[in-house]
Amino acid sequence: MTNDKHLTAESCGDYELLDSGENMKLERFGEIIVARPETQALWKKQRTELWETAHAEFAFRDKKGAWDIKKPVPESWTVVRTGLPLIARLTSFKHTGIFPEQSPNWKWATQVIRPEMKVLNLFGYTGAATVTAALAGASVTHVDASKQSLDWAHENARLSNISEDSIRWILDDALAFVKREARRGAKYDGIILDPPAFGRGAKGEVWKIEEDFPVLLESLKEIFSDKPGSFFLVNGYAAGYAPRSFAQAVESVFGEISGECGELHIKETSSERVIPAGIYVRFVR
Repeated sequence: MTNDKHLTAESCGDYELLDSGENMKLERFGEIIVARPETQALWKKQRTELWETAHAEFAFRDKKGAWDIKKPVPESWTVVRTGLPLIARLTSFKHTGIFPEQSPNWKWATQVIRPEMKVLNLFGYTGAATVTAALAGASVTHVDASKQSLDWAHENARLSNISEDSIRWILDDALAFVKREARRGAKYDGIILDPPAFGRGAKGEVWKIEEDFPVLLESLKEIFSDKPGSFFLVNGYAAGYAPRSFAQAVESVFGEISGECGELHIKETSSERVIPAGIYVRFVR
């Protein structure tokens, strides 16, 4: 049975969670400070004076969100997170393309990946996990249904000087790709996935986590290597599920596992407060 364990990402280096509260969070990505909505932040702000330093604030008006630019912000800039250089941008979805809460999982991946492992990263987005795996010596297949996200991930790989033959870039629907790989008899020593609550594939396929996640897990079981040391990591955001829900979904397909599940937290720089930022399940054969 999977053990419950929360993972906390510290504010350090080019990233800091400066303050949070009143349904907002204030973060520093390199030299750029941004204020973004955060539904988990039900508490009061502590460092109110810092909020005036924000370069940009994401705000909703008439149910549509947009960035309010207060100081000059470059179109893109480089942020180093736990030694990993990544490109940041202000997106229309309020993200910057960097998810600092994932740093404990990146560290874990470097510990379990062995050279020449075959690793699959589904819903790979801007590719921090892909770059981490490639730098650890893995041969990575990165799958995403968005051409823009795929290009962004490719930029991040070039930023780390990763050789072109280390990563296979696939523009495709995650479930459709995995089903094809299963028919081909493909096997992967490591599987990483970050499924959204809702999404669309490269050809307009509709993804609904409540319907498609169990189906995807069944297909992933077919391509998951049974070699000792093979690993599995799934992250979840904004779907309203508890870590134990994901863990039991994984165990219902893969059988009883000796792994971990829990929340992903980001700790504020100057206090012990944390923001719950997602959930995860991971295990090693």
